[in-house]
Amino acid sequence: MNRTNLLYIFLFIIFAGSGLNAVPCFGEPHPYKSSQQDPLKENQILYNGKVWRNLYYNVKGDQFLFSKDYLHGSLTINGKTYKNLSINYDIYNDEIITPTNLSSILQLNKEMVDSFSVVFGFQNYKFVNIREDSLPGLKGFVNELYKGKSALYIKYKKEIQLLAVDDKYDLFYRTYKIYFLKDGIIHQIATKGELLKVFDKDKIQIKAFIKKSKLKISKKVPESFIPVIRYYDGISR
Repeated sequence: MNRTNLLYIFLFIIFAGSGLNAVPCFGEPHPYKSSQQDPLKENQILYNGKVWRNLYYNVKGDQFLFSKDYLHGSLTINGKTYKNLSINYDIYNDEIITPTNLSSILQLNKEMVDSFSVVFGFQNYKFVNIREDSLPGLKGFVNELYKGKSALYIKYKKEIQLLAVDDKYDLFYRTYKIYFLKDGIIHQIATKGELLKVFDKDKIQIKAFIKKSKLKISKKVPESFIPVIRYYDGISR
């Protein structure tokens, strides 16, 4: 065997061991087929991260927000927006993953990600990255439902319930919390009463608006808080 063949074998062993050319295995997201996924060389900053591995293939369900399949979306990193991407959001670890042209899956450096959007069920969802200590009580990626003088966010999470399936298998289950940003202070809300409490001196006027508009407010429909918050932004100085 000549030296050239030995060199090829050596390089193959190195790359196979590092996982840089690993093909996604069962339990990992399936790629969203898009011919417009940006080439690796053209967007070095976009692909700043580390190789992703699914560590939860023994848990029933998955760690992703909507689907284990990749979703069509966009990312804004350090102020620059990249469109027509295949991405998915791991809400168990609060991380974003994307496939690369090297047939591997990359976990992005979320410290560099300002925001991202994904399309699911014909609806666009925008997530913004709340930096450490920028809003005490809230950090990481949050779904921005409304942004004006005030803001309304949803923080999604998944947790693992041990031995929840036939006393044999662990199970992923999803939870979420609603947050209202008013005057630079974050408030967790779940009911109409908790929302009204935050308004303080404007409570009576806003309560009258809710009654007149016959609004139904429920945590089950987070968007139901938006008309009230939009009205508050309109009357506040």
